[in-house]
Amino acid sequence: MDTRYTIREPEKNDAKHIYDLVKKSKVLDLNSQYLYLLQSTHFKNSCSVALFENQIIGFVSGYYLPNENDTLFIWQVAVDKNHRGKNLALNLIDNIVSRKNIRYLISTVSPSNISSQRVFEKFAKKYEANIKKSTLFFIEDFIDSHEEEVQFKIGPIK
Repeated sequence: MDTRYTIREPEKNDAKHIYDLVKKSKVLDLNSQYLYLLQSTHFKNSCSVALFENQIIGFVSGYYLPNENDTLFIWQVAVDKNHRGKNLALNLIDNIVSRKNIRYLISTVSPSNISSQRVFEKFAKKYEANIKKSTLFFIEDFIDSHEEEVQFKIGPIK
């Protein structure tokens, strides 16, 4: 990876930049600034940011399932459009996975989000893990217009 990139846990001061990055993506659900503050503090051990020349250009948020300590749920993956195609999303996820011994990685992906599907397929291949896909949230589960969310369960991770 280009040495101008750095990947690390988020810090409180990153939250406003993460919010802006997600907002600029125009495809991810934008959460409150407060949530990004919580992810950068309380949940920083299950999130990561990518910096390019000290500017945040990538973010992955996640959390460990409360009753399955060996399972990481990836919530959002955002990479600035000018930095896509460099495997940053995969590197951001790897950064989180390297911090704790996990056996399974779970995420949900809408059917139209081909790039996220590819990231999780690459992850599974890298870790020689299976992918089990099933719809977790259906269109009618949402209040407003939203695609279904297909759960990708990857594991066991080697």
